[in-house]
Amino acid sequence: MATSLISRQLALSLQKNLWLSAPGCRHVSKAAAKTQVEFDYDGPSMKTTVPGPRSQELAKQLGDIQNVGAVHFFCNYEESRGNYLVDADGNRMLDLYTQISSIPIGYNHPALHKLMSNPNNLTTFVNRPALGILPPDNFPDKITESLLSVAPIGMTRVQTMACGSCSNENAFKAMFIWYRNKERGVSGPSDEELTSCMINQAPGCPDLSILSFMGGFHGRTLGCLATTHSKIIHKLDVPSFDWPIAPFPKLQYPLEEFTRENAQEEARCLEEVEDLIVKWRQKGKPVAGIVIEPIQAEGGDNHASVDFFSKLRNIARKHGCAFHVDEVQTGGGCTGKFWAHEHWGMDDPADIVSFSKKLLTGGYFHKDALQADKAYRIFNTWMGDPSKNLFLAEVLNVIRRENLLEEVTRSGKALLNGLYELQAQYPGLLSRARGQGTFCAIDICDDKTRDRLLLQARDKGVFLGGCGDRSIRFRPALIFKEYHVHLFLNIFNDLLAQHK
Repeated sequence: MATSLISRQLALSLQKNLWLSAPGCRHVSKAAAKTQVEFDYDGPSMKTTVPGPRSQELAKQLGDIQNVGAVHFFCNYEESRGNYLVDADGNRMLDLYTQISSIPIGYNHPALHKLMSNPNNLTTFVNRPALGILPPDNFPDKITESLLSVAPIGMTRVQTMACGSCSNENAFKAMFIWYRNKERGVSGPSDEELTSCMINQAPGCPDLSILSFMGGFHGRTLGCLATTHSKIIHKLDVPSFDWPIAPFPKLQYPLEEFTRENAQEEARCLEEVEDLIVKWRQKGKPVAGIVIEPIQAEGGDNHASVDFFSKLRNIARKHGCAFHVDEVQTGGGCTGKFWAHEHWGMDDPADIVSFSKKLLTGGYFHKDALQADKAYRIFNTWMGDPSKNLFLAEVLNVIRRENLLEEVTRSGKALLNGLYELQAQYPGLLSRARGQGTFCAIDICDDKTRDRLLLQARDKGVFLGGCGDRSIRFRPALIFKEYHVHLFLNIFNDLLAQHK
């Protein structure tokens, strides 16, 4: 490990010296030749600070109607293109946040405009059916064309939903139903269960639990909120369930340089997981399922090793718990594979995989055993939207046609290497650069400096997001190229130089 660390420090030192000797200390090089996205702009263009006068005016107007405390600025989506978001004041920003990681192939992609203009698709956009009772006659074909074409390994069933929170909420319900049916065997629910459930009492409403991890984020609805542990503001004043919360490994980065230390930390966390499962069973609240993100996103872009996830999967099997992988933010290609859990290389990685964001619709894939046993047990009015599946099918066509997963891998490598360089250049400001594909993050020295940098970057034409206590997260679209990486690094370096 020591040899590896010295080699990296030497390499970074050489990179730093070469970089400093270059005119203007720029990152763009011959190796990063500009390859323009067909419908992209050629760079940021700023006319005002952000939010500008028009955004501020609109905020006052909307503030009379609803809470606007979380609104950054108002947008002109007609003028937004590719990797660039245009605001109501005409400011054009390179967007590395993409609506909280939910824009797959950029703004106003021509393929999606073409889809909208096809008259054969008109009824799909005009009508939003109650899919659980009255699906359209082409729905099985469209689901097969879109979602089932990217189904995780070992899964042939998918349940559509509208958003990430309701996807996870219903996935939790599916795990509870599966667990109780497994306990009952062939017998159905008793009369006592049927009556007691109507007054929120056991045994009809069993005292089961879901094990989650500190730092995890799975949504803001009531059940999901019991498994969300990323920010106080999400949970304050809301009643919750007595469910077990395990520690998520706090690793040192780069991961390959701290394998021994990180292995010890992961072993500690896995031991705690088993202890909690036993403890909650003894409390009369058995763990029906374990839910985890392949990379904790909202909680700070926290990573764990393949070995950790493999052993956690085995713990779930050992104790008869369903294993739920939440890919709401990591799914859709941003890690260089369509599903982040594919990096684990496991033959049987999960029982349930939830999704949303870059897949444009919500839902979860699941094994046959977790299929609800009766109608209306997993149900709501819309259960998704066929128009979103139509969009997704075209997005998948673009991803395949343009080899965007390979693009993500190339751009991600350039982005992470650039963050390593900046980290070496500004050790007092930056630390713990980490990432998989373009799903990257870096820590800032404190939260106030992080928040200030986010605002300053925005005024310079780069839109970024924060996560965790003091991290900046990078969530560009899949069409984000190496050229855009170096464009960002140049602007970010200029901002960091002002803080030296």
